[in-house]
Amino acid sequence: MREPTAPEEQKQWAMAAAQPTAAMSGWLAFAGSLIMLVGIFNIISGITSLLRPDLYLIAAGQLLVFNFGIWGWFWIALGIVQVAAGVGCLYGQMWARMTGIALAALSAIAHIAFLTTFPVWSVLVIALSVLVIYGLVVPAKGAAA
Repeated sequence: MREPTAPEEQKQWAMAAAQPTAAMSGWLAFAGSLIMLVGIFNIISGITSLLRPDLYLIAAGQLLVFNFGIWGWFWIALGIVQVAAGVGCLYGQMWARMTGIALAALSAIAHIAFLTTFPVWSVLVIALSVLVIYGLVVPAKGAAA
């Protein structure tokens, strides 16, 4: 028969190592929320481009590329995908972070082409897109929002 052991040794079998949890990241939550907001802004810009092209004070042919109808559909499609990527970022999905970075860069580049139409709005969205890129790149690989 075995001799009694110290209480610490008796309870050791009950102590299992805790499963590693994902590090929480405020930046990831911020960037996920911000990319959803930028996506909603882009959807609103797209709907405005389709329904009220006369709202934009610009002469015909002064857009860098395309016309307001094409830009409208572009902004709507980009906005929908940005909102989806933002939701994925809030759930800590790596694919959403990579997609969010690419979409934020695309949004910033596209707003440069749209700069003559709404300069202040375009500069604001470009700045928000840069913040999104930073917020998605900074957190650790396994971080969750």
